[in-house]
Amino acid sequence: MPTEPLSQKEIEDRLRELPGWSLADDRITRTYRLATHFAAAAMVVHVARVQDELNHHSDLTLGYDTVALSVNTHDAGGAVTERDFELASRVDAVAAAHGAS
Repeated sequence: MPTEPLSQKEIEDRLRELPGWSLADDRITRTYRLATHFAAAAMVVHVARVQDELNHHSDLTLGYDTVALSVNTHDAGGAVTERDFELASRVDAVAAAHGAS
């Protein structure tokens, strides 16, 4: 069963609960900065594990000392859903454990 898209107001309300995340092109996005490239790579591995656990995957980009995510729900026609916010919240927890800002 597909997940229902969130309304613009629901998205805005949820984004207020996740500082650093924003809406761009029907996706929620965030870029984290880390102390080193190794720290960023380690965070990517942990984010990949969370994505597999949730069976919900973002576009995930590793930079020198950055990790960027962009996510929406393909099963909902590329709209933003509760699944995207669940992933974002879990990624925030992983990021904090890696000292990301």
